[in-house]
Amino acid sequence: MAATDRKNLAAEVREFLGTRRARITPEQAGLPVYGGNRRVAGLRREEVALLAGMSVDYYVRLERGNLGGASDSVLEALAHALQLNEAERTHLYDLARASTPAGRRPTATSSRVRPTILRLLDSMTGVPAFVRNARFDVVAANALGRALYAPLFDSPLFARRGPVNSARFLFLDPAAQGFWVDWDKGADDAVAFLRAETGRAPHDRALTDLIGELTTRSEDFAHRWARHDVKFHRSGVKNFHHPLVGNLALPYEAMDLPSDPGLRLNFYTPEPDSPEREAIDLLASWTTTGTIVPAGND
Repeated sequence: MAATDRKNLAAEVREFLGTRRARITPEQAGLPVYGGNRRVAGLRREEVALLAGMSVDYYVRLERGNLGGASDSVLEALAHALQLNEAERTHLYDLARASTPAGRRPTATSSRVRPTILRLLDSMTGVPAFVRNARFDVVAANALGRALYAPLFDSPLFARRGPVNSARFLFLDPAAQGFWVDWDKGADDAVAFLRAETGRAPHDRALTDLIGELTTRSEDFAHRWARHDVKFHRSGVKNFHHPLVGNLALPYEAMDLPSDPGLRLNFYTPEPDSPEREAIDLLASWTTTGTIVPAGND
């Protein structure tokens, strides 16, 4: 690992643990509070060490970025002390793995969509569906997926530069705030997913470049990036305002493709006999069949 990479990883560990520590009060951790002159918003380092059952010196070493030699029991104790949720705990383990010699090798991330996946997309004629990688590049979409995400595919951001990327659209195209009804939640989720991905694939240069671009060009992104929040993005409901069919509240699922590292299949399943079902059927009547593979993908 290059010196710059080691420095960046140490900073990531330090800021992640520091922000998690700062959000927990002694009362929330079940610790007594003596005196009222506390200089930190959350827990002190010695309080985290006490809760995790380790020496203060050892915890300070961990928070400075020295996670490489930490055992699973140490990481579990730390996750418990900092009250980490599932995504945060996974991120902690990813950072620890990245700090070891084995974790310093680049993590493979696929951008090519296999013919079997393209055929699967084609067969999903009743639901909008697309495949994206961990950098939010949309690498394939069925006809309904293309129709639902028309503002994204038609964005001038991608007229001369591919691939189509929903994170760039979200933060760099003003049209995104009209398309996503709950833009703030979408922005929070996207940044938290990208933050988690930096732990899983810290040597992905395209990911690093994307984050650098968005941090530089978008204050909204930079503000959220500084929080060090992480989140899984598996299922839920997204609210859109589509230029042709109006408001849509669509349940979605996001499924990793195990044979294609970094790729995930996303699809929307409107409730039967709902206004959303009618709207999707209307969109379907205006589309042609066939999977769309956006230009600019390798």
